[in-house]
Amino acid sequence: MRKCCNKYTVTAALPYANGPIHIGHLAGVYLPADVFVRYLRRKKKDVIFICGSDEHGVPITIQARKEKTTPQKIVNKYHSMIKNCFTNFGIHFDNYSRTSTEIHYKISTSFFKKLCKKGKIFEKISEQYYDNEAKQFLPDRYIFGVCPHCKHEKSYGDQCENCGTSLSPEELIGAKSTISGSDPVLKKTKHWYLPLNKYQNFLEKWILTNKKYWKTNVYGQTKSWLNQGLQPRAITRDLNWGVPISISEKEKKVLYVWFEAPIGYISSTIEWAKRKKIDWKPYWKDKNTKLIQFIGKDNIVFHCIIFPVILKAYNEGYIFPYQVRANEFLNLENEKISTSRNWAVWVHEYLEDFPNQQDTLRYILIANMPDKKDNNFNWKDFQRKNNNELVSILGNFVNRSITLIQKYNNGIIPNPGILSIKDKEILKKIKKTPDSISDFIESYRFREALICFMDLARIGNKYLTKEEPWKMKNPQKNKRLKTILYVSLQIVGMLAQLAEPFLPNTSKKLLEMLRLKSYFWNKIENGEEILCPGHLLGKSILLFNKITNESVEKQLKKLVNQKKI
Repeated sequence: MRKCCNKYTVTAALPYANGPIHIGHLAGVYLPADVFVRYLRRKKKDVIFICGSDEHGVPITIQARKEKTTPQKIVNKYHSMIKNCFTNFGIHFDNYSRTSTEIHYKISTSFFKKLCKKGKIFEKISEQYYDNEAKQFLPDRYIFGVCPHCKHEKSYGDQCENCGTSLSPEELIGAKSTISGSDPVLKKTKHWYLPLNKYQNFLEKWILTNKKYWKTNVYGQTKSWLNQGLQPRAITRDLNWGVPISISEKEKKVLYVWFEAPIGYISSTIEWAKRKKIDWKPYWKDKNTKLIQFIGKDNIVFHCIIFPVILKAYNEGYIFPYQVRANEFLNLENEKISTSRNWAVWVHEYLEDFPNQQDTLRYILIANMPDKKDNNFNWKDFQRKNNNELVSILGNFVNRSITLIQKYNNGIIPNPGILSIKDKEILKKIKKTPDSISDFIESYRFREALICFMDLARIGNKYLTKEEPWKMKNPQKNKRLKTILYVSLQIVGMLAQLAEPFLPNTSKKLLEMLRLKSYFWNKIENGEEILCPGHLLGKSILLFNKITNESVEKQLKKLVNQKKI
């Protein structure tokens, strides 16, 4: 599983700056990416973690209309909100950019100009829906109607949010303008097209090569598009908001958001490299660099077909994605999360309602991660997992271990003395755990990795409960007691080291309690003694707080009250 790799470029899908992020975004894209990157950093890998706000496209202009303001004010508002959410939640990108930056305009337009110059794209006049009342052309999201597949009554011109099928505006039944509600008419307009059909063979060979690495949903959806036969796709739009392209003095277009947004990964990397005063090219043009992309499943086609074709057509030595990771959807209280109906748990509101409990939400979302099928988040389960697992298992074991050693050995790690067969078995399991977690994380099985981590805490809890050191007579002179304390603290020490990818704040607290530094993963895997005899521990810190019934009821009422029918 572990192949030699000089560098990793890890990207997380650029969130639309048309609203805040919710727990579905975290579980689907940003938490798995963050766990993976934190692990790579601990492995001393050369890795960059890249993201940024997607500030163009129709959703931005639609939100501006809703809030009766300008697209620029919308993106400024939500870019700051999203960036702060990531920072406060503990997801740390090497660079979090935005597609309205000068560097992004320069890089994305350079791609367009070069493709144009090399004859890799072409002009074509076609008919597009036009709103006579609003006096403007209507790109896909400005059109709604009945889905031809599932008959959902308010599907958009690019995708049905009910069944997930990709659409074109012409396929909708009874198409209407989202601006005026009127019936649009077809009107001729000229656009630039990317001939995806010319890259059909390239893509088929490429995804066949990747089949053994890719998730079933990513491979299956990409293969489905290819089986239908690719068609040229317009990469310009008749809009006032976006990266401008001057085709002529009279014709001014903007780049289609799904042409320029993926290039945002590159422009964000260049922005980071300029700040660091280093060369960005090895992270995008070195064949030994692995490009790992974490996205939502509704973005598969853009990352597995359009973006690779852009890189191939540009032909400047760019690497192609080694992995495109797309989870399924996370539901909320057994209903699909919906931003339009305000059926969501917004991250910025969670951080306000549950201050200093980022790790609790991280734990629940990783445990319920929709990696292979849709999964569900509900507040009662949130409470149960926090109280029964984080508090009663992990927190309780750590607290008992620290309290016992403070009480019976002045907070000093004792010599283990004579180890029983059971003690030796446990110490052996401790040494194997990092390797097991490594295997899970490197195969993107983050839920299993978390279970493996928590199993170590369960072993510790069971060990203490069975040994009952608090019942021993003459504890100060009892050699067996010191053995138990030694073994228990080795488990605590390993938990402190392994917690960081999953529970970074908890890991920090544990390391402070133990007066330890964070070791590189390689050292942990080598099975070195983490807490040596004679080591003095620090003060005990409360790891987790119980979630009350009142807190849960408050969140459930809030959901019902905010929901739009």
